[in-house]
Amino acid sequence: MAGASKTAIYGAIAANSAIAVSKFVAAFFTGSSAMLSEGIHSLVDTGNGILLLLGIRLSKRPADTSHPFGHGKEIFFWSFVVAILIFALGGGIAVYEGIRHLLHPRQLANVQWNYVVLILAMIFEGFALRVALKQFKPQRRNKPFLRALKDSKDSTTIAVVVEDTAALIGLVIALVSVFLGHVTGWPYFDGIGSLLIGLLLIGVSFFFAVECKALLVGEGLSQRNVDKINSILNEEPRIARYHRPLSLYFGPNEVLVNLDVHFIDDLNSAEIEETIDRVEAAIKNEIPAVNRIYIEAERIKVKKLQISS
Repeated sequence: MAGASKTAIYGAIAANSAIAVSKFVAAFFTGSSAMLSEGIHSLVDTGNGILLLLGIRLSKRPADTSHPFGHGKEIFFWSFVVAILIFALGGGIAVYEGIRHLLHPRQLANVQWNYVVLILAMIFEGFALRVALKQFKPQRRNKPFLRALKDSKDSTTIAVVVEDTAALIGLVIALVSVFLGHVTGWPYFDGIGSLLIGLLLIGVSFFFAVECKALLVGEGLSQRNVDKINSILNEEPRIARYHRPLSLYFGPNEVLVNLDVHFIDDLNSAEIEETIDRVEAAIKNEIPAVNRIYIEAERIKVKKLQISS
């Protein structure tokens, strides 16, 4: 999964670097506020890609005495930093430029620069988004797009998909605002476009920050996956009773599951060990992201019961 994430990130960095330079050149010659905002957006996206690569690298460090479960959450932290940067640098500066241009509007010059750069940028961004969606496809399966984004825990791939989607929408906004300003001669369209791009980025950063925050503060498996574990425990005849499974994400594909299980009384230690191995294998087969399972086991003289609270 890390390799897939890196592929999408490298594609995004390459596209955003080239696009940022082109947008700044166009903004210099045309004086377009929307184009300047788009240039800042692409520059921020380039930096974000580098931070995501840093997060992936740091998350691969082995476990040590200070971090016995590894450093998988580094990805979540750096993804959260990316969300903040999108808000502060991308959205904030774009809103500022939009308001400044609305207060002090000016006519655009050499508009053909904007058209050429925006169309080329849309082609490059479309390519980068295509790469990101290809990496995201195995996680999405048959889910609706937004639901798949919320359910996925691979925050690096999600960051690239969200950024590239927002970038493509921002380019459309910039193109429409430049076109309307060019056709009508009304200089305020450019400022409005920049303002809309800023609000778009702020909305995107809020969505992404909320998803990262949930993982940072201790999000566990979804109810659908918890139900899968319950089903496995219910189908095991040697388990008499169990409490609700507890789980915690330590990385996109690193999940700890803790089980409090009561076995029937007439089992010896070998049979208990065999049952534990069978339950662990079934859970890992059903939920591949689970890589650590701790089972607190007791024996009890009761008939088979359902989950206890």
